Amino acid sequence: MSNDATPNQNQFANKAQAWSARFSEPVSDLVKRYTASVDFDKRLAHVDIQGSLAHAAMLATQGIITEDDHAAIQRGMTQIVGEIDSGAFTWLLDLEDVHLNIEKRLVELVGDAGKRLHTGRSRNDQVATDIRLWLRAEIDVITELLHGLRGALATVAHANADTIMPGFTHLQVAQPVTFGHHLLAYAEMFGRDAERMVDVRRRVNRLPLGAAALAGTSFPIDREHVAHLLGFDEVCRNSLDAVSDRDFAIEFCAAAALIMTHISRLSEELVLWMSPRVGFIDLADRFCTGSSIMPQKKNPDVPELARGKTGRVNGHLVALLTLMKGQPLAYNKDNQEDKEGLFDTVDTVRDTLTIFVDMAAGIKVKPEAMRAAALQGFATATDLADYLVKRGLPFRDAHEIVAHAVRDCEARNCDLADLSLDDLKAYHPSIEADIHQVLTLEGSVAARSHIGGTAPDRVRVEAERVLAAVRR
Repeated sequence: MSNDATPNQNQFANKAQAWSARFSEPVSDLVKRYTASVDFDKRLAHVDIQGSLAHAAMLATQGIITEDDHAAIQRGMTQIVGEIDSGAFTWLLDLEDVHLNIEKRLVELVGDAGKRLHTGRSRNDQVATDIRLWLRAEIDVITELLHGLRGALATVAHANADTIMPGFTHLQVAQPVTFGHHLLAYAEMFGRDAERMVDVRRRVNRLPLGAAALAGTSFPIDREHVAHLLGFDEVCRNSLDAVSDRDFAIEFCAAAALIMTHISRLSEELVLWMSPRVGFIDLADRFCTGSSIMPQKKNPDVPELARGKTGRVNGHLVALLTLMKGQPLAYNKDNQEDKEGLFDTVDTVRDTLTIFVDMAAGIKVKPEAMRAAALQGFATATDLADYLVKRGLPFRDAHEIVAHAVRDCEARNCDLADLSLDDLKAYHPSIEADIHQVLTLEGSVAARSHIGGTAPDRVRVEAERVLAAVRR
């Protein structure tokens, strides 16, 4: 930034805002701080410039500004990008927001050409365009991270297709499953999250620019040309809706809240599995911390904090819904409050997924502990009931018989698999010697070889399917 640029910029700032000719007294310093957004919306600077360049190109094509003005705008914006990237750009609170800061610097650099850039648009449609451009790019990053997390989970799942662990309902041992199958459940969740991101992106990718303040513009603009230059799929069809709509941001925050909900569920399991009382897994040291007083501790801080950050993201969704619920058409200053929560949601989800891709890939599995746990709680009781059904008993009768067997085993402090054939036949004469294969953990999981089942061969097929999908 040149030495003479800052005084000029400050001279403008001290003199007035862009709209101040209407007013007889300046805004107070407190109100300036209260209403300004530049401290947080300056992250939109690059997309703001991107949108302005497309707008300028359209104005020149339509003959609304001259080619000389267009060239000057391009030249000035190139210098501004360099100043922003180098940290030399001076952001002024008096200029309220990212848009006016960039516009005033452009006027300093190229004069009247910079003043003509705002022809046919308003800050209302400008900011709506900026947010959509920025969010579209962030959605693409988040979608790729979801693919990465699915791939990491599927890789560990494939390697543990034969690793047996207890499956739980109500946190009680229910039936044997494989660790690979368990991890693939999360791969499915994050797969739906990726689908939602793609779907949200379609509605984000609509151009508001050209709606101006609320009613459109009398200049002969070509909105579809701007949409093409910026890579939007279509234009917003109603000028009132275009400047006031924040559905796309709410949709994104809702999808982000689901991502974090799934992250939180996985985090809860990682915390439980890592506890010495369970001991199913270990996490790499770089994702954990110690205690200031207890030297033996290894705390799973990353999954714990991810659980906590889920509430933060949920809160932003509720805040956005509340922000919009009482607003009349069209734009209102309330909408300035849409950005900080949206920005924080994106940052939180992106950072969380980035860490979890790395953490999931490095999960250290302890199969012996998993197997020992699966042998508790009569995990193959349902297999015995299914065995009896296959020999002609109604399921409810088989259920009753096995329930009696489990109760007897509890009294004898043994498992169903420990009972002799004579003991088992006492419950029903149709039980034969092949029952002991049914009552093994391996026999139980192998029997569930249908689509969606926990059989090792099926787990390998599903893991390969996920890996193929994320590599596309």
